[in-house]
Amino acid sequence: MKPINVGLLGIGTVGGGTFNVLSRNESEITRRAGRPIRISVVADKDLEMARRVTAGKVRLTDDAYAVVSDPEVDIVVELIGGCGIAKELVLKAIEKGKHVVTANKALLAIHGNEIFTAAQKQGVMVAFEAAVAGGIPIIKALREGLSANRIQWIAGIINGTTNFILSEMRDKGLPFATVLKEAQRLGYAEADPTFDIEGVDAAHKLTIMAAIAFGIPMQFDKAYVEGISKLDADDIKYAEQLGYRIKLLGITKRRVDGIELRVHPTLIPTRRLIANVEGAMNAVLVQGDAVGATLYYGKGAGAEPTASAVIADLVDVTRLHTADPEHRVPHLAFQPDAVVDTPILPMAEVETSYYLRLRVADQPGVLADITRILADQGISIDAMIQREPGEGEEQTDIIMLTHLTREKQVDAAIARIEALPVVKRKVIRLRLEELDK
Repeated sequence: MKPINVGLLGIGTVGGGTFNVLSRNESEITRRAGRPIRISVVADKDLEMARRVTAGKVRLTDDAYAVVSDPEVDIVVELIGGCGIAKELVLKAIEKGKHVVTANKALLAIHGNEIFTAAQKQGVMVAFEAAVAGGIPIIKALREGLSANRIQWIAGIINGTTNFILSEMRDKGLPFATVLKEAQRLGYAEADPTFDIEGVDAAHKLTIMAAIAFGIPMQFDKAYVEGISKLDADDIKYAEQLGYRIKLLGITKRRVDGIELRVHPTLIPTRRLIANVEGAMNAVLVQGDAVGATLYYGKGAGAEPTASAVIADLVDVTRLHTADPEHRVPHLAFQPDAVVDTPILPMAEVETSYYLRLRVADQPGVLADITRILADQGISIDAMIQREPGEGEEQTDIIMLTHLTREKQVDAAIARIEALPVVKRKVIRLRLEELDK
């Protein structure tokens, strides 16, 4: 049978992995897809590097626009990244009637609504399993495997760099800056790690998962995003003493009045499986009304894990290449005319529990003043540690865990607590999720 011809845009880490896995497992992939899948042309600015990776086995060009316009190319795989030229190329490929496979989470989170509308109009597919959690097939699970369920919430460790840093901080008791340098030395963190450590990368991925889980448009600009760069090793230690671990989680929840969409460091009970995901691994926990909790775990980045997802998309597109567009799986799981613009809740309306650390003067009456302020805001305390001050110390730490409350109530309480003369520093506030229902 005639092969499906693929035009590959970018043959860096993931592109090289895709080329290698597709070559190595060619017969197995053909058996699954029903016809051969062949990379017929590769576009990359660095032709010398592309020649080394492909060993001269495919046609090379430095003109990506020529690839998306090539009548012989059936599927365009976009592995360039970013939202500039990548967006132009994807839209041009769609305009030319070509299917698209992409690993570009930023592009989809920010411009996905426009891209999917264009694809729908042209009757082509845009597949993006590799855009979230590397080799973990979470998009497939949300879009197809869990389609009988009303998804209630998703909580995911979806950035390996930050998970590696938090694991090292906990294991070795080292400060954030020290561990970040080590992560960069080992290649887990980029030279400019901002997107990872400030939670932006995780928010891109969470935006995509929320759209599929709840049948809403991509709304990255409404996500709450908080990273780990200000996280103190002391808080990791105190969380352990209370039976929790701190992870950077992407969380999205269905509420009566809207959708929660947030990324931030989160305390999770140590007994939860997801709390024990260490190093650069990813994990996504999905709660459905029929199935209950399901956990998806694996490598969230790297050449071949991500290539695994890219090629799975190529197989899917190949199988459905000749299918009636009306009978394909919708891009965002729900039929396009059934996508609902449900509001994303502002962070002030989010409901969760909280970890509060206060640096206070070691004197009588301090605790009574603080608990009175919390009670005034309707905030009840679940657990507390009061550290004994060392010899000669005049200040101490009080650590509190609250029951479920609304963020705006905690904001108001913190403002009043910080105004007390006995409180010597800004209150450290982290959110806590039990992830049990």
